[in-house]
Amino acid sequence: MEIKVANLRAPVTEVHPSSLKDAAKRLVIKKLRIKPENIANFRILRSSIDARKKNDIRYDFQVYLKINGDFPELLQNQDVALFQKPAEMEYPAWGFETRPVVVGFGPAGMFAALYLARCHARPIVLERGSRIEERKAKVDNFLKTKELDMNSNVQFGEGGAGTFSDGKLTTNLHNELIGFVLEEFFKHGATEDVTYASNPHVGTDYLEKVVRNIRQEIIELGGEFHFNTCFTDFDTDGTLLNIYTQNKLRFSTRHLLLCLGHSARDTIRHLYAKGLQMEAKSFSMGVRVEHLQSKINTIQYGKSARFLPAASYKGAIHLAKRSVYTFCMCPGGTVMASASEPNTIVTNGMSEKSRSKTNANSALLVGIEPADFYKGSPLDGLAYQEKYERLAFQVGGDYRAPANLMREFLQGEVATASRSVKPSYPHGVVFCDLSRCLPHYVTQSLREAIPLFDRRLRGFNDPDAVLTGIESRSSSPVRILRDEQRQSNVAGIYPVGEGAGYAGGITSAAIDGLRTAIAIVAN
Repeated sequence: MEIKVANLRAPVTEVHPSSLKDAAKRLVIKKLRIKPENIANFRILRSSIDARKKNDIRYDFQVYLKINGDFPELLQNQDVALFQKPAEMEYPAWGFETRPVVVGFGPAGMFAALYLARCHARPIVLERGSRIEERKAKVDNFLKTKELDMNSNVQFGEGGAGTFSDGKLTTNLHNELIGFVLEEFFKHGATEDVTYASNPHVGTDYLEKVVRNIRQEIIELGGEFHFNTCFTDFDTDGTLLNIYTQNKLRFSTRHLLLCLGHSARDTIRHLYAKGLQMEAKSFSMGVRVEHLQSKINTIQYGKSARFLPAASYKGAIHLAKRSVYTFCMCPGGTVMASASEPNTIVTNGMSEKSRSKTNANSALLVGIEPADFYKGSPLDGLAYQEKYERLAFQVGGDYRAPANLMREFLQGEVATASRSVKPSYPHGVVFCDLSRCLPHYVTQSLREAIPLFDRRLRGFNDPDAVLTGIESRSSSPVRILRDEQRQSNVAGIYPVGEGAGYAGGITSAAIDGLRTAIAIVAN
C-alpha cells in the first residue's frame, strides 16, 4: 500500500535541520499509529518552515509511505491519500542520420544533451570554457590575481554561470518537468533535500560534482565533448548546417541547439549579423546588498533562529513607474567577482551548501525596459549593460567594486569605511556615489524602495548594510526569436535557455533545454 500523508507539523525546537527525515518519520508513525516495522519505504515529498508566527515556528512535512499490507482505515484520515506515481520520462529513439550539436553546457545545455543522449542521439557538445575542474582553478586564480580568462570564468565554462551561485532550484514556473529536474540533480550528486525542500538549493560546492556526473553519463551514452571550443560561425545549404569553431573544428548537423549564456555577447552579435531574428527585451540592473546573516536570521525567525538553518528572504516593491525586487538571495554566502570581459565589474552571489559564511547577500534590482535603451537595434541592451559595467570598473580601476553603506546611500552621501558589515567582494570595494555607475533612475528607485522593504522585513534598512555594484547580468536584454517548434528563422537552429531570452535561473533554463530536446526528438 502506497500513500501520501500531509500536514505533519512539529515545533522547530523538536527538529534538528540535519535529521529532517527522522523527525518526519516519527511524526507519521505517531499520526497513523503504525509500527515502524510495517514501513517498507519512506520519503519526504515536501518540507517547509512556517514562520508566520514568530512564537510558534514549525516544520511542515508531506511524506510518501509504502506500507507492508493493506490498511484501508488509514484512508479515512483526511490527510492521507493513495500515492499517485508521477509519469516517467520517455526516451524515443533518435531518428535522424546526423548527430545534434549543443552549444553551451550550462543548465539548458546539460539537460538538453542528457535527454538527447538517453535517446541515443550521441550529442556533440561545444563549450567555449574549460571543464569544471580546470574552470574552477581559473576562477580561483582570477579571485587571487585579477588575471581574467575571457573564455573560462564565472560566466563561461562547464556548468554555466549558475555553478558559481547558490545553486537555487526555485522557479516561478508551474511545469510538470520540475520534479524530473530536481530528481536528476539528486541522482547526480546533490543532497536529497533538493527534491523536497520548499526552496531547494544545491550549493556551489555540490554543483561541481553534479555537473561532472551529468557529463560522464552523456559520454557513457555516446556523447562527445569539446571544451575550450568556441562556436564561431555556421552556414547552411537549406538542409544541413555546417558548424565552425575557433580551433578549426567543423561539424554538420540538422539540429543546432544554441544553449548560450546571457554573457555570450560576441556570439549573439555574430548570430544577429548572420540573420537570426532577435528583439530587445526587458532586464534588470542594481546592486548586491549585504547584511549580517545573524541579523536576517533574527528578523525572520526571532528567538527560534538558533534552531533553524540560515534564513532567506524574497520581495518585490512596485513603485509608480518601476518595480524593485530581490533576486538570487544567498544566505551565508559571498558577493562574487563575475566579470567575463576585461575592465568591467559584474557582481553575483554565491553560497556553499552549508550557507555558513558571516554575511547574507541578495541582488536588489530595478526593472529596465527597452524604452530606456532602445535606439534602433535589438542589441542595444547589450551595449547598455557594457556601458555601466565599464563605468563601474573605472571607479576603482583594478577590479575593486563600487560600493556604499545603506545609511549614506539613502542620505545621498558616501561612506568612508565599513562598519559592522564587512564587504565580502573578493577584490575589495571603493566607497562612492553609486550613480557614477548606475542610471539615475536605478539609484532613485532603490532609494524609494528600500524603506518600503523595511516595512515588510524590519531591519532590512540596516545603516551598516553594504550595497555593492553592479549587478547587471540577472537576465538577457535580447531574445532570439523562435517559432512554436522552438526553431529560429534559420531552419535547424534552436535558441534555448537564458542567453536566448527564454529562462531566468537554473531550473527554468534546464526545463527549456529539456522541452526543446523533447520537441526535436518528437519531430
